[in-house]
Amino acid sequence: MGRIHVLSESVANKIAAGEVVERPASVVKELLENALDAGSTRIKIQVEAGGKKLIQVTDNGCGMVRDDALLAFERHATSKIKNAEDLLSVTTLGFRGEALPSIASVSRLHLETRAPDEDSGTVIEINGGKIFKVEEAGLPAGTSITIRDLFFNTPARKKFLKAESTELSHIASLVTHYALAHPDKHFELHSATNAILVAPPVAGYSERVYQVFGKDVLDQLIPVAAMQPLEHVGLPQPPPWRRQEVDEDQGPVEPGEMRVHGFVSKPEIQKLNRNSIYVFVNGRLIRDRLIQHALTEAYRNILPPTVYPVVLLFLELPSGEVDVNVHPSKTEVRFRQQSVMHDFVRDSVRAALMKARPVPQFMTEINAHPTASPSLTPGFRSDGSRSGPVDSAAWRTLDAPAAPQAFTLQAPVPPPITERFQFGVDGIAVDGNAALSLVRAPQIVSEVIENDGCAPPLPDEPEAAGDLAPSLASLKPLGQIRESFILAVNHEGLWIVDQHVAHERVLFEKVLKQRAAQKVESQRLLMPLVLELTPAQQAVFAEISEELKQNGFEAEPFGARSVAIKVAPAGVEAAQIEHMLHELLDQFSREEQALNMEKVRARIAASIACHAAIKVNMPLQQNKMEWLLAELAKTECPMSCPHGRPVVLRYSMKDIQKAFKRI
Repeated sequence: MGRIHVLSESVANKIAAGEVVERPASVVKELLENALDAGSTRIKIQVEAGGKKLIQVTDNGCGMVRDDALLAFERHATSKIKNAEDLLSVTTLGFRGEALPSIASVSRLHLETRAPDEDSGTVIEINGGKIFKVEEAGLPAGTSITIRDLFFNTPARKKFLKAESTELSHIASLVTHYALAHPDKHFELHSATNAILVAPPVAGYSERVYQVFGKDVLDQLIPVAAMQPLEHVGLPQPPPWRRQEVDEDQGPVEPGEMRVHGFVSKPEIQKLNRNSIYVFVNGRLIRDRLIQHALTEAYRNILPPTVYPVVLLFLELPSGEVDVNVHPSKTEVRFRQQSVMHDFVRDSVRAALMKARPVPQFMTEINAHPTASPSLTPGFRSDGSRSGPVDSAAWRTLDAPAAPQAFTLQAPVPPPITERFQFGVDGIAVDGNAALSLVRAPQIVSEVIENDGCAPPLPDEPEAAGDLAPSLASLKPLGQIRESFILAVNHEGLWIVDQHVAHERVLFEKVLKQRAAQKVESQRLLMPLVLELTPAQQAVFAEISEELKQNGFEAEPFGARSVAIKVAPAGVEAAQIEHMLHELLDQFSREEQALNMEKVRARIAASIACHAAIKVNMPLQQNKMEWLLAELAKTECPMSCPHGRPVVLRYSMKDIQKAFKRI
């Protein structure tokens, strides 16, 4: 007897469910996408016990007739595609026909649906993949699917689910981000106790972010918008036997264009993982390594390499340019022109960051630290605990610590004085018998002066300019703190500049410009410097030797495992050259991916700038500080060094006025 046999339908459905239904959020995702494909404008989701006991998705979409409702639970039954050629241009979120039968095989499912032109609707009950009831009923137009006791017949899978709060946070995150992707639709998410999300339709994406998370979160994001035509031969064509004749006057088919819009976070918002990066392609939520790498490259030299930003991006391109038939859960895609898409996303985000160039605030940077929260989800804290319904205030800074209310430095409180205390302002005296303390005295003096007109209040802080160059160019240096940080002032407030990283940013951009013009300044060493290399360093050196030469190095082999450095970039001390090269070779040897020459060029320039820049504990004359601030104002990205650390911090006039109780 043969050893190979065909699996039963129930086993096959459970295997498919293992691919499609990972957790309750996976069920919500499939049902939510079906509701959107049905043209729904109002979607309501009800969950209990994190989705383990109950998931109910109700929409006002096109609904189904009786025959379609029964056929929808057959494997690979779908209304989205008809033939293999349709896979080249899938425009719907669902298309495989695996979701409903897979979900029904591991739960107790109750379906209510009615098409708008039908007099009655259809009710279907399925337990563990077996149909128990089919009947007609009077129902509103649309579809309602109720899932109870998920994984009741697969206990091995059920025990791998997380705590109820964790599963609910995944569902809330999913629904929230689909609501952000479709601002023209009404979304509701309710748990057993309260409403987690209620989002009526709004005009645009910015309004949706404001509606869900509030003004404080929106202020922490930088808008991104770009468009690029697809410059190639054309979209994939059908086979010759299916190709229709095109009239001569119709002309060639336009290749279309790529569009990107959305939001990215300011550099001070830092995450320890990629959980806060959300990318939609043609309305589909995806996890794509190509796009994630492009975002990492966009933030290179702006964020430290071990942290990640918060990203909400929407990509739109012709359906023929992206293959969505990659994974059963439909969370992975393949782009037809991967390098074009990668560079488009990278350059668009980079241009938005360069245009905004936000100034790091002093107290924000003190409290800023990388966090590992799951995502942007209203109503949940980073530890998974509840924080009340739609508590957008708890997310005012994208899981970063709340902005300080006022200046934190305060003078020590003196003991109260019990004798008469004379104020020399219009003969006003305060009786010491009232036990007035000196803590209250400055406030009284301030009120008296302001009311009396002796000292007019400080003017309001001007609106922050979109370009930092005028602000930095107007700085007047006052001096140094421990010969490491420059204190400067202008009409916007008090600025603190890290002299080392400021000079590093200036030199970094200077080296890149010289490298592009092939006019890198170099210096010949009095005696060649011999470097001993490890085998890994030797391999990297052979690969980047040409780029090192273009950046001012001149080296040649000197023995089996040594190289002799005869020429080095100008400005780098001879004692630093060996350390710099070993550091570069070690960094590249640890790279898991193939070396990208653009990344190599930037990293070499950053290393040269770091070792040639002004050091800390170095006194600077007034003219040197003025020159450094002027040169910093000319750079493209003056707010961070090539390694992602802040260059300038600012005490705004508003913070200063608050500290002195002026406002």
